[in-house]
Amino acid sequence: MPQEEVLAPIPGKIIRVHVKEGDRVNEGDVICELEAMKMENPIVAPVSGTINKINVVPDQTVKTGDLLAIIQY
Repeated sequence: MPQEEVLAPIPGKIIRVHVKEGDRVNEGDVICELEAMKMENPIVAPVSGTINKINVVPDQTVKTGDLLAIIQY
């Protein structure tokens, strides 16, 4: 099955994870929230599918381009 990687668009800290592995998501659903420069940035699913892997936990610091999740579609 094809899969889509969800990458961090900016550096920051993960403050919430809204999904778990095995969850179904629709394109545009919020996967997690990333705090950067005192702003909360929702990270949304780029495609509809099933969460195959969640690579982050709350309070984890990420850099631009870090893998946040993998969605199989």
